[in-house]
Amino acid sequence: MKTRYSFGGDEHIFVEMDEEMSLDAFFKSLSMTNAVRAAEIDGVTEICPANASFQVKFDPDRIKPDDMLAELKALEHTAESAEKKLKTRIIDFPVFYRDPWTHETLMRFRDRHQDPNGTDLDYAARINGFDTVEDFITAHHSQPWFVSMVGFVAGLPFLYQLVDRSRQLEVPKYVRPRTDTPKQTVGYGGCFSCVYSVRGAGGYQMFGITPMTIFDPKQETNYLRDFMVFHNPGDIVKFRPIDRAEYDQTLADVQANRYTPKIAEVDFDLDAFNADMDGFNAKLMGALNDV
Repeated sequence: MKTRYSFGGDEHIFVEMDEEMSLDAFFKSLSMTNAVRAAEIDGVTEICPANASFQVKFDPDRIKPDDMLAELKALEHTAESAEKKLKTRIIDFPVFYRDPWTHETLMRFRDRHQDPNGTDLDYAARINGFDTVEDFITAHHSQPWFVSMVGFVAGLPFLYQLVDRSRQLEVPKYVRPRTDTPKQTVGYGGCFSCVYSVRGAGGYQMFGITPMTIFDPKQETNYLRDFMVFHNPGDIVKFRPIDRAEYDQTLADVQANRYTPKIAEVDFDLDAFNADMDGFNAKLMGALNDV
């Protein structure tokens, strides 16, 4: 697909690298946003990256919209030679699947769901061809996930599974959104998993909940004192299933500021990943064993 540019009112330009999400599109978008930032274009006030696109906010009193568009198009060649290596981190991320809180919530909204007679996990397992919910949960946590963007609401990560496209899980959003979702719910919509950073409305399927705080605007959580948002684009997340006892203990540790997330520094190489996805993932996940 040819890069597509569109104006958003008088102060924004939206740049779409591809119509579908892929890691190649993510790296092209990342390369171009870095180039825009490095160019220090007079009038640019904000650059907002997304899954396979980004948006630039600018001051039209300092630079005309058509001139801003021309500046961006002049940098497009950087996307074609995008750097496909990234120094990042892999995070051990505990998840209590089939927890009572998301279950209570999803049962209140069955009239908005594709399958009113089951649960979100029942539906997800069936449409993805798994014999049991346990098999689906295993597929969800067995391979790592790539944080392609953070947003929609403050601190919410969108995660793209690091597997071959034929193995990617696909689950549509609710037919009509809920008016309630528990804080820190692990959800799923389309090809993306997510973690709801705050309680509120939502349309993604609900699979479980994490005891980890991922957004703290007061920055009182010990591991969020440098920045209120936990995830960064480019992070790699390894979901780890836990039971109720570990959930309760971890939650108590988080609330008492005794909890430190398990994190390892890693190098992500897109070409090496594409050449041997399972082998590359094993090395990524193995890095957590050394922490």
